[in-house]
Amino acid sequence: MSSISKRLLGAIEAYKQKDVGASKRLHSSGEIRNAYEEHKTESGAYLGEMVYGALDGIVTTFAVVAGVKGAGLSSGVVLILGFANLVGDGLSMGVGGYLSKKSQREFARSERQRELWEIENYPEGEKEEIKEIYRRKGFSGADLDHVVETLTSDKARWINIMMQEELGIMEENKPPFMSGLATFISFIVAGFIPLLFFVLALGLPGLKQYSFGMSFLLTGIALFTVGSLRVLVTGIKWWRSGLEMLFVGGLTALGAYLIGYFLQGLA
Repeated sequence: MSSISKRLLGAIEAYKQKDVGASKRLHSSGEIRNAYEEHKTESGAYLGEMVYGALDGIVTTFAVVAGVKGAGLSSGVVLILGFANLVGDGLSMGVGGYLSKKSQREFARSERQRELWEIENYPEGEKEEIKEIYRRKGFSGADLDHVVETLTSDKARWINIMMQEELGIMEENKPPFMSGLATFISFIVAGFIPLLFFVLALGLPGLKQYSFGMSFLLTGIALFTVGSLRVLVTGIKWWRSGLEMLFVGGLTALGAYLIGYFLQGLA
């Protein structure tokens, strides 16, 4: 998962506003070159993992809080189950993200090795595949032959084309461990927000009666804020993204609260 570049976000906004001038500026050679260099530095490379890790942390932890309060259980139970969820789910998401990225990288490497072997042992067949790919794109005759000859004149470029065009594999350079760690840390930090006032109430008993209300308020603010940051990943309007996450998180919490309420006699 990668974030959308500033240039592309600007282009999306220009399209929405039907701003031809802004669109032309963002498609200038200088803007495109700068965007490419920005992409190469992988600035904000883990933004997607952090945003979605934070959202999951907030939603799942507050669902636990709501379920426990719905069941009429004590604040101590909120903290026990809340922190158990925070650590358990956080580790699960982090490890899951790590293994997913690791598997994707290993698969991409194995496919790259296969393509290299095929190019070295049967280049004619690989050239024919390149030709068919670009024939389907509308090239023909001398133009098609020129494109194929140009692309296959450099082995590294040839392999990259096969990876992307034939296999649909877009390789990432992000270390899988760092992707998993970014998810875990963001889950823990954001997921702590619904528990904050329950923790403060341990030292300040006067806050105990306000713990759930303040948890509800802070969670709503956090959901809207982090949800709006999805604009950096999805490109949709920030306020719409924030409201969407607030609605989804609210439904999740309501469901957990009702389950706790109807099953409170089992505790």
